[in-house]
Amino acid sequence: MIEPRLKSEIRVAALLRRAQGAGAFAVVARRGDPDAGAIAVKAYLGSSKARLFVESRDESGKAVWREPFDGVAEEATVDQYLDKERRFDSDLWIVEIEDKEGRGFLD
Repeated sequence: MIEPRLKSEIRVAALLRRAQGAGAFAVVARRGDPDAGAIAVKAYLGSSKARLFVESRDESGKAVWREPFDGVAEEATVDQYLDKERRFDSDLWIVEIEDKEGRGFLD
């Protein structure tokens, strides 16, 4: 049975509200497909450091968030990764959040 999913633009709007409600600055850096685009979240910590959260699927097909860099990375490295993903996936959403704690506000 296929699991029902919310549209990407609704999920992104909720993410922005959660981040802004917690006092973080959040913006859509790139709009993807409004219905089914994948979502990537860059959490900028300051001092050229960032975390990246990328939407993915586990082996059973369940939606999960993964961190390609296992925590904090150089912002330039995160940006290079996002540039590559953007060229590969034209439906990709990119949300950027400024938060000193590096929270992605995903749950």
